[in-house]
Amino acid sequence: MNYKISPDAAIGHVHLTVKNLNRSIKFYRDLLGFKIKTWYGDSAVFLSSNEYHHHIALNTWDTENAKPKHSSQIGLYHFAILYPNRKELAKAFKKIWEQKYPVQGATDSGISESIYISDPDGNGVELYVDRPEYDWPRDEKGNIVFKTKTFDLLKLLSELDT
Repeated sequence: MNYKISPDAAIGHVHLTVKNLNRSIKFYRDLLGFKIKTWYGDSAVFLSSNEYHHHIALNTWDTENAKPKHSSQIGLYHFAILYPNRKELAKAFKKIWEQKYPVQGATDSGISESIYISDPDGNGVELYVDRPEYDWPRDEKGNIVFKTKTFDLLKLLSELDT
């Protein structure tokens, strides 16, 4: 089959099952800054970064006996939130830093700079900013080459001085 997805297609939202809706709202709304767009009864909430209907949906459906997944299980590894520039990523990190929220890692892939955290249910969340495509490292065939370098988060905060 020769079908290829449209290059204009995008991932529109992520929908997560969570153990405690209020705890998750504190993470996504109060820590990461998403705003509540609507509720679905008292068991689901839809959040967005702008006027879009939702970027993140949270629900407590079928979670009465649910157990958190372990890192060695198959399933969601993480989802990523793309920031428009380094200054906006720095603002997000500043909030995380001030709240003493645990950071699992930070990397510079050459393509993007990323901060890794987990939500209260253990879902991985990547906060990142892309470099311009013309700056992406490539091999002699033009293929993108991912690298793993340390991303200095304290240096990122200097973006807020400008």
